[in-house]
Amino acid sequence: MGYIGQIALILIATLLAGAISQRLAMPAVIGQLLVGVLLGPGVFGILQNTHLMHVGSEIGVIILMFIAGIESDLDLLKKYFRPAMNVAMIGVLFPMVIFYIYGRIMGQSFEDAIFWGVIFAATSVSISVEVLREYRSLNTREGATILGAAVVDDIIAVILLSVFVSSFGVGESQQMNLIQSTLLQLLYFVGVVVLVKWLVPIILRLAHRLPVRGAVPIVSLVLCLSMAWLADLIGLSAVVGAFFTGVAVSQTRFQDEVSNSVSSVGYTFFIPIFFVSIGLDMTFGSLLDNLVFVMVMTILAIITKLFGGALGAVLTKMSWSSALAIGSGMVSRGEMALIIAQIGLSAHLLAENLYSEIIIVIVLSTIIAPVLLKWCLKRIDQNE
Repeated sequence: MGYIGQIALILIATLLAGAISQRLAMPAVIGQLLVGVLLGPGVFGILQNTHLMHVGSEIGVIILMFIAGIESDLDLLKKYFRPAMNVAMIGVLFPMVIFYIYGRIMGQSFEDAIFWGVIFAATSVSISVEVLREYRSLNTREGATILGAAVVDDIIAVILLSVFVSSFGVGESQQMNLIQSTLLQLLYFVGVVVLVKWLVPIILRLAHRLPVRGAVPIVSLVLCLSMAWLADLIGLSAVVGAFFTGVAVSQTRFQDEVSNSVSSVGYTFFIPIFFVSIGLDMTFGSLLDNLVFVMVMTILAIITKLFGGALGAVLTKMSWSSALAIGSGMVSRGEMALIIAQIGLSAHLLAENLYSEIIIVIVLSTIIAPVLLKWCLKRIDQNE
């Protein structure tokens, strides 16, 4: 099928699947993720994870996190920064320890077992963001803590990946020296502060004076993509740059204008491609032979982040209902874990015969995460 036909199929299929999911009282993103599984190599084989799909999904997740930043409350993010740090730190420690132990039980070498922990220590908050937006919980205590923890989690995951690939990896590695990489990332966050406080308001006021329709949203997207590109260049996830650019835009009088324009572009085109692309990585060729392994790994993937994140929140005096919602918001692994798994495979830190099963576990945990988060958010509403 030509790429234009594929895009048309993705858009109509995600629209219908999202509507069906909501009719069944499920988050719309569940149906959209399942479209990728059903239409991808795992079931019908109509769609493939081509370069075009990869680029479209990358832009989709950047726009999704940009919108999340625009709709976030900066004061709320600052207020819950300490809980976010606790959630991220303990939420990384739990999977690192548990997956290392399970890896050793399964006969993996020291470095291979510990790399399982690195893969499942990562969090992809983009799926959780969509659920938080759908249930109007982005600007709540739980939403702010999840967003803050996701940024810290991303930095920890990048540092862990750099350390293990440079220490144990085999073959060519393009990872920067750890000290150099850390300094560049610190410099990047100094730039983020400057961007939020001074640069973006000035740039958008200048854009507003241009006699061109949509100048402010266009300039905002240029800033978003530029910051995402810079973040990726220095070893951070592109979504970190996109999110903080959105936060910067949220501090200006152009917040609503940019949000409306970018949401129209994102939700009618790029974001559905991102959700579908995650499901395209799932194949079932050797699933029956390793069913027990996949089931155990999926359970561990869920409980380590759920209870690790929840414990971090409880330690900052949050209730268990709020803590479980925060922990469930950290369960999704998504594109971050997929990227780490791919890097681990090329660096010979992940056994080739288990790669497909690891991908299935990542996708399954990503699909289950929105269901958990929705259930936890409903519990909070019932307790209030």
